[in-house]
Amino acid sequence: MRDNKGILQNIDWITTSLYFLLITMGWICIYAADYNEEHSKVFDFTQNHGKQLMWIGGSLIIALIFLILDGKFYSAFAYIVYGITIVLLIAVLLVGRKVKGSVSWFEIGSFKLQPAEFAKFATTLVLAKYLSNMNIKLNDTKTKLVVFTILFVPIILIILQNATGSALVYLSFVFVLYREGLSGNYLLLGFIAIVIFILALLVDKLTLIIIFASIIFIVFLLARKNKRNILSLLGIFAICSGMVLSVDYVFNHVLHEYQRGRINVLLGKEQNIKGSGWNVHQSMIAIGDGGFFGKGFLKGSQTTFDFVPKQSTDFIFCTVGEEFGFVGVFVVISLFLFLLVRIIQLAERQRSSFSRIYGYGVASILFFHVMINIGMTIGLAPVIGIPLPFFTYGGSSLLAFTMMLFVFIRLDAHRLQILG
Repeated sequence: MRDNKGILQNIDWITTSLYFLLITMGWICIYAADYNEEHSKVFDFTQNHGKQLMWIGGSLIIALIFLILDGKFYSAFAYIVYGITIVLLIAVLLVGRKVKGSVSWFEIGSFKLQPAEFAKFATTLVLAKYLSNMNIKLNDTKTKLVVFTILFVPIILIILQNATGSALVYLSFVFVLYREGLSGNYLLLGFIAIVIFILALLVDKLTLIIIFASIIFIVFLLARKNKRNILSLLGIFAICSGMVLSVDYVFNHVLHEYQRGRINVLLGKEQNIKGSGWNVHQSMIAIGDGGFFGKGFLKGSQTTFDFVPKQSTDFIFCTVGEEFGFVGVFVVISLFLFLLVRIIQLAERQRSSFSRIYGYGVASILFFHVMINIGMTIGLAPVIGIPLPFFTYGGSSLLAFTMMLFVFIRLDAHRLQILG
């Protein structure tokens, strides 16, 4: 049965309310991070908090437009949106402005735009569109090749922009693919690859290969009656050994010097507090100083005296910890978890596979951003420069996350007009 009630009656107000709560708290933290007594007015558009208000206003207009558009629009134009985004990613390599080592920004006067932020939205749309087609089975080789092509084209273009952190976000799509039937072995292989990479940086390469050989030999003794298992074990050993031997090349020739420094600090191989470890060290001090209830709004010493570089962007979360303490941290993390759970709940109730897949894509990207960004501020993840959704200062990030979320809210409202 169809439901033709007004759009405002059908939208999920819980998700919408969470959005408003998060952008409001984010703006308060940006105001605190960049507070200056000489520019303390809320509507001072020369300061970050004033500029962010304009971006919030623009985001609300975008959200309203996306709610008004017909729910069928997003599926119909998914490939076009993806194509436009790819063109923008190529164009920014040619005419983009270099900011902090990354050639990923269009700049017109004081207006800046980062296409990589919107590429995540476009990729989520086109992935949902392709996988929701009739007769598409994720276990087919052709389907896997198409899916990986959809993902790797923006990844490669973003890496060429020297924005590795933004490219790593695409790893989150593995959760979407797993939900749609991709074998869990891919998740396991990805986890093993990360473990091998870390171990190869900490342990002697020959010792690590000997350990792998010993494990393979023990498994071989248990499974020697099955020739297929033996060949598989030899293949696994060859792949693991190859990965171990290639780590040094990747680390020294693919990663940039500042990325190597951050990884070494994270793994405890360096204690460069005055260099690559400065941000994380000061961020941890700020969060620790907050205690249980925090130092109070605009009373954080680390924040007030600008000890934490990029505090309104990559390290905005430490403002929450210092000024609002454990209570503030608990509230913010709880709101994000509530939002993620709600999106997944909404995704599971969709009547179309396009809406369900898109919903899982939004949840996966948000989860990756929240997990890594907060992990960066407390020293549990490498500093790769990805924003905290709805909190980090910047228009591209806020607009992109708003677009992603409100497209899904519109799709969820549209589900009642789809025959079950």
